[in-house]
Amino acid sequence: GNFSSDEVIRKRLLIDGDGAGDDRRINLLVKSFIKWCNSGSQEEGYLQYQRMLSTLSQCEFSMGKTLLVYDMNLREMENYEKIYKDIGKHEKIIAAAHEKISECKKQILQAKRIRKNRQEYDALAKVIQHHPDRHETLKQLEALGKELQNLSHIKENVEDKLELRRKQFHVLLSTIHELQQTLENDEKLSEAEESQETQMEAEAKQ
Repeated sequence: GNFSSDEVIRKRLLIDGDGAGDDRRINLLVKSFIKWCNSGSQEEGYLQYQRMLSTLSQCEFSMGKTLLVYDMNLREMENYEKIYKDIGKHEKIIAAAHEKISECKKQILQAKRIRKNRQEYDALAKVIQHHPDRHETLKQLEALGKELQNLSHIKENVEDKLELRRKQFHVLLSTIHELQQTLENDEKLSEAEESQETQMEAEAKQ
């Protein structure tokens, strides 16, 4: 009954930690919708209706923050591309880096599906405002909850892969820097040897 439902919500809050809390909001939205369906007085029905709109606004705000994070990641990936385009030497290393960037972009394209979810929130809010068939609306809410879970998994996978790519790029840049230092040292050593040979030849002629 109510105890088991509250227990599930409490456990999800503990697991969610610093996450967006989408599961909690969907559960609250479904519970508010069920209360709205079973509301007795007009005043109670209006109160549940306002709670549903409020929860929808929170979900939309959460999705907006998620989109900002992905936009920041996109700009960061574009900055990586500019850095590698400015490096003229070591073409093989640069080509490998571009392949990794391309792979990251494919993962980011998957994350863009989250934008579609925001449109579904807007459509659902309009449906509720026009007092639709309640059974059909509940089915749409359940489908939306499943979609949110799938998107959450996609977001976690993309973030993990982005973090891995950042570490790989850092190692790559360090390798390029060390290679440049080695080349410079080799050039200095060659110049010193040539200078020494020239001096020895001059002394031999004397």
